[in-house]
Amino acid sequence: MDIILDSSVWFEYFKRKDPYFKEVQMYLNILSIKIIEPVIGEILQGALSKKELSFIKENIQYVSKVEIKDLFEKAGVYSFENKLVSKGIGLIGSCLIVASMETSSLLWTLDKKIVNFIDTKYLYKTL
Repeated sequence: MDIILDSSVWFEYFKRKDPYFKEVQMYLNILSIKIIEPVIGEILQGALSKKELSFIKENIQYVSKVEIKDLFEKAGVYSFENKLVSKGIGLIGSCLIVASMETSSLLWTLDKKIVNFIDTKYLYKTL
């Protein structure tokens, strides 16, 4: 089972908050955690210092990236078709949803708007 993490979960992980830290760590150890490029950008954007930025850059490279050709384009079309903007879900949220569906991965997010929209078969629930 692969799990794609939203930046909201990564931020809790980096703060070492449980249950996020323990669960993410467990799945990282068995290589089940995946990431998409836009989320990497969000995580780096959210760094609080140059030291934190360096730490994230050094360590995020070990997380497997989901590679989907034309992800932004597919996410834009999916967002349009499902009127995600009117539901408060932006392009990166749409990218997460599309990536989860195309790879049959679970999405772990704390974004209630995404949680309320996405089919539960794609939604990770904490242990």
